[in-house]
Amino acid sequence: MARAYSADLRRRVVEAAMGGLSARQAAERFDVGTATAIVWVRRFREGGELVARRQGKPRGLRLDPHAHYLLGLLEQTPDLTL
Repeated sequence: MARAYSADLRRRVVEAAMGGLSARQAAERFDVGTATAIVWVRRFREGGELVARRQGKPRGLRLDPHAHYLLGLLEQTPDLTL
Protein backbone atom coordinates (compact mmCIF):
# COMPACT_ATOMS: atom_id res chain seq x y z
CA MET A 1 0.00 0.00 0.00
CA ALA A 2 1.28 3.46 -0.85
CA ARG A 3 2.34 5.81 1.90
CA ALA A 4 0.38 8.99 2.53
CA TYR A 5 1.89 12.26 1.39
CA SER A 6 3.28 14.46 4.17
CA ALA A 7 1.11 17.11 5.77
CA ASP A 8 3.67 19.73 4.72
CA LEU A 9 3.36 18.78 1.04
CA ARG A 10 -0.43 18.85 1.27
CA ARG A 11 -0.29 22.28 2.88
CA ARG A 12 2.08 23.64 0.19
CA VAL A 13 -0.09 22.33 -2.65
CA VAL A 14 -3.26 23.80 -1.14
CA GLU A 15 -1.57 27.12 -0.37
CA ALA A 16 -0.35 27.35 -3.97
CA ALA A 17 -3.85 26.61 -5.27
CA MET A 18 -5.43 29.13 -2.91
CA GLY A 19 -2.75 31.67 -3.84
CA GLY A 20 -3.72 31.83 -7.49
CA LEU A 21 -2.53 28.65 -9.17
CA SER A 22 -5.04 26.10 -10.38
CA ALA A 23 -5.01 22.72 -8.66
CA ARG A 24 -3.52 21.26 -11.84
CA GLN A 25 -0.69 23.80 -11.88
CA ALA A 26 0.00 23.22 -8.18
CA ALA A 27 0.06 19.46 -8.79
CA GLU A 28 2.60 19.89 -11.56
CA ARG A 29 4.76 22.25 -9.49
CA PHE A 30 4.94 19.85 -6.52
CA ASP A 31 5.01 16.65 -8.59
CA VAL A 32 1.82 15.06 -7.27
CA GLY A 33 -1.07 13.62 -9.23
CA THR A 34 -3.57 16.05 -10.67
CA ALA A 35 -6.53 14.19 -9.17
CA THR A 36 -4.78 14.11 -5.80
CA ALA A 37 -4.27 17.87 -5.78
CA ILE A 38 -7.85 18.49 -6.88
CA VAL A 39 -9.16 16.33 -4.02
CA TRP A 40 -6.92 18.08 -1.46
CA VAL A 41 -8.03 21.53 -2.60
CA ARG A 42 -11.71 20.52 -2.69
CA ARG A 43 -11.55 19.02 0.82
CA PHE A 44 -9.80 22.12 2.12
CA ARG A 45 -12.41 24.43 0.58
CA GLU A 46 -15.29 22.34 1.92
CA GLY A 47 -14.06 21.93 5.46
CA GLY A 48 -10.49 23.09 5.98
CA GLU A 49 -9.25 19.50 6.14
CA LEU A 50 -5.61 18.80 5.28
CA VAL A 51 -4.85 15.64 7.26
CA ALA A 52 -4.51 12.31 5.52
CA ARG A 53 -7.45 9.98 5.83
CA ARG A 54 -6.89 6.48 7.10
CA GLN A 55 -6.03 4.04 4.33
CA GLY A 56 -7.43 0.55 3.96
CA LYS A 57 -10.51 -1.13 5.29
CA PRO A 58 -12.30 0.25 8.33
CA ARG A 59 -11.19 -1.44 11.49
CA GLY A 60 -13.64 -3.43 13.48
CA LEU A 61 -14.21 -6.89 14.77
CA ARG A 62 -16.74 -8.96 12.89
CA LEU A 63 -17.41 -11.25 15.82
CA ASP A 64 -18.27 -8.53 18.36
CA PRO A 65 -22.01 -8.52 17.56
CA HIS A 66 -22.07 -12.31 17.96
CA ALA A 67 -19.78 -12.65 20.99
CA HIS A 68 -22.55 -13.47 23.49
CA TYR A 69 -23.95 -16.20 21.24
CA LEU A 70 -20.54 -17.71 20.54
CA LEU A 71 -19.53 -17.71 24.20
CA GLY A 72 -22.78 -19.50 25.02
CA LEU A 73 -22.01 -22.16 22.42
CA LEU A 74 -18.50 -22.52 23.79
CA GLU A 75 -19.83 -23.04 27.33
CA GLN A 76 -22.15 -25.77 26.07
CA THR A 77 -19.49 -27.44 23.93
CA PRO A 78 -15.98 -26.66 25.30
CA ASP A 79 -14.17 -28.50 22.48
CA LEU A 80 -15.88 -26.37 19.82
CA THR A 81 -13.56 -24.62 17.36
CA LEU A 82 -14.09 -21.98 14.72
